[in-house]
Amino acid sequence: MRIGIDGTTWHNNRGFGRFTRELLGALFADPGPHRYVLLTDSPPAAAFGPQVEVVRVATRRSVTEAATADSRRSLGDMLAFRRAARAARLDVLFFPAVYSWFPPPRGPATVVTFHDAIAEHFPDLVFPHWRQRLAWNAKTWAAKRLAARVLTVSQAARAEIVDYLHIPASRIDVICEGASAVYRPVTDAAERARARVANGLPAEGRLLMYVGGFAPHKNLERLFDAFDLALAADGAQDLVLVMTGDPAGGGFHSIHAALRARMAASPRLAARVHFPGYVSDTDLAALHSQALALVLPSLSEGFGLPALEAMACGAPVLGAAGGAVLEVAGRAGLGFDPLSVPDIADAITRLARETAFRDGLAAHAVAETARNTWPLAAQLTRAALERAGGGGAG
Repeated sequence: MRIGIDGTTWHNNRGFGRFTRELLGALFADPGPHRYVLLTDSPPAAAFGPQVEVVRVATRRSVTEAATADSRRSLGDMLAFRRAARAARLDVLFFPAVYSWFPPPRGPATVVTFHDAIAEHFPDLVFPHWRQRLAWNAKTWAAKRLAARVLTVSQAARAEIVDYLHIPASRIDVICEGASAVYRPVTDAAERARARVANGLPAEGRLLMYVGGFAPHKNLERLFDAFDLALAADGAQDLVLVMTGDPAGGGFHSIHAALRARMAASPRLAARVHFPGYVSDTDLAALHSQALALVLPSLSEGFGLPALEAMACGAPVLGAAGGAVLEVAGRAGLGFDPLSVPDIADAITRLARETAFRDGLAAHAVAETARNTWPLAAQLTRAALERAGGGGAG
């Protein structure tokens, strides 16, 4: 088959950008009998094998910039991609993220990745303006209506997509994500200390890591309230909450300023919360390797890739009970009610106080990551593309 792929999210610095890079890298490394056409406005610097053709599509605006919550792509740019897809004579057209969806030409079956249904579950938290919501709803309605198959990345996400996007479960294929090779236990004390210094963190204190965006659905205001409670408890006063991520939100709604104000209003938080901003993968691996845990308090996640990355370094995970984060964490995770500040605080203090319990979770962390890898994601994706397009060799 000739499989076209929307590559415009390759350069995005959020989770779905990493998903695109890692998944396509694994897919192109093991392409099967198919030929691939990567459609993009900004070709990647990476070199691909002979079964991959890169087609550059001229646009008036960077698609990475346009495909965000506070902006949208022009009709002209979307039609330029549609014409390029038609000219490529494809059997299947694959979108690694619905953010950059464009109207497909007639002919190829389309496969669209919906990473979650967060925008439908919590529309006011994701899209504060009705025009953003209207544009998003129009795009997702068209994308799901025209898709032969829909991909998502966890069973929890699949359930939410059925409930909130009303896509039949029979049309949804669940794949996975994976941790990059850079995420592995770092045992060298000097490297661990260097990562602290490089990111402005204190030399002492047990780290409680947060990795992600600052959108309202990430539930970070409750995390701050819970951490404030935990700091008052015996056995948890030495904790340091490390809030990594892009303060500006990368084109998405951000409450970073409100969190900084909340921190400034509490002397206890001001002394124990740090915002290092962007942290490199190498430094994150060193920080995760010495952390008490990673905490992801989100009201909803499609997968929770930071959880898998932290686990690959040997750290346990705190996350919302019943959601994707605990599905990913497995035996390395401890759940809490994300709507209950005391419950979040209790989970933090339990790990801080009960060393044997915390170490028991951590002992499973690396092994649990074997259930979710990029080669497996590529294999599952290729199978879904073959189902959509009939499966023949290209």
